[in-house]
Amino acid sequence: MSAEPVDLTELGDRVARVAEEHATRTDRDAVFPAEALAELRATRLLGLLVPVEHGGLGGTTEDVVDLGIRLGRADMSVAMIFTMHCQQVAAVVRHAAEPLRSQLLGRLGQGQEYLASVTTEAGKGGHLLSAEAALHGDGSRLHVDRFAPIVTGGAHADGFLITMRSPDAESPNEVSLVYAHRDQLDVSGSGDWQPMGMRASHSIPLKLVGSVPAHQVIGQHGKFPEISTTIFAPMAHLGWSATWLGTAAGALSRVLRLLRGPEGRKRFDVGSELLLTRLSRARQRLDGVHALLRRATDTVRDALDLSVPNHQLLLNALKITAAEQCHAAVQDLIDAVGLRHGYLKDSPTRLEQALRDLRSASLNYSNDRLHLADGRLALLDPEVRLV
Repeated sequence: MSAEPVDLTELGDRVARVAEEHATRTDRDAVFPAEALAELRATRLLGLLVPVEHGGLGGTTEDVVDLGIRLGRADMSVAMIFTMHCQQVAAVVRHAAEPLRSQLLGRLGQGQEYLASVTTEAGKGGHLLSAEAALHGDGSRLHVDRFAPIVTGGAHADGFLITMRSPDAESPNEVSLVYAHRDQLDVSGSGDWQPMGMRASHSIPLKLVGSVPAHQVIGQHGKFPEISTTIFAPMAHLGWSATWLGTAAGALSRVLRLLRGPEGRKRFDVGSELLLTRLSRARQRLDGVHALLRRATDTVRDALDLSVPNHQLLLNALKITAAEQCHAAVQDLIDAVGLRHGYLKDSPTRLEQALRDLRSASLNYSNDRLHLADGRLALLDPEVRLV
């Protein structure tokens, strides 16, 4: 089957326009961006990574990064929802077996299925390589009983990829990944979602109970760590970083348009050395993140083994650096334009929301946890082989 030419930039712009139209309301009310999800379905961008032979757009990891940046400029929550969905689709494309593979990819390719990730647990946070809740099977079916304290967009998802301890596992590190459609589960939410930022991500706690056919395991039982190393972690770090970069770049763009417009020329001294220095620092931070993001994207595309220390260090460095520098860039911009346009909610710069949203970046799989992992990885690479 040959693919019809698709302009991904135009499709991304369509979704971004819808997201931006509703961003003030969804942030204020902490509600899921249903209109943006509807546009992601209509454009079939939910099937971006689905191969053409299954009806998808046949996109690449680079396309996910580009669209994450574009959507991040409009609404960080929408961009995060999209890139995390793409992470789930990548796992299905690479590891799902028949008959699930063809059935699920067909729905994904048509934009009919939005996938949510269920990896968090109360006792371990977002740590991917262990699980507390166990799958139980009778040979033909797998029984799911799972609580997750944070599931981004879970109340609106059509399906879920769920990490659980493998049947008959002797260790919490024997983790399986299982797919469940919403119709196969009793899904109940608990608690209200009132965060500082990322309010439209609607990442509420969920309780999932039900059973699925045994063939709906993604990959082999107990082999999720391989999926995590090759897909989940790399796609998370690339997608999150693209989202954060887009949010900070959008903030800088809005500030520059303000400064160059009639109001800005009256209000600000664009010859001020302090103002120019702060703009320079913000731009420098974003260019640095962008360069690291593109290098990491190339590595994920080309590397034969992502598990080696220097590749793991690069991907972790991307996540840590993007989280810190995108937030710092917005801080620079707030200092540059002051109280009226840097701190108040009604400013067209939307710096106040960008700062709140980006504060989550260092907490979204904690930078502290990654630094500990990187310290251990650094000891395994005494030659300091830079990627």
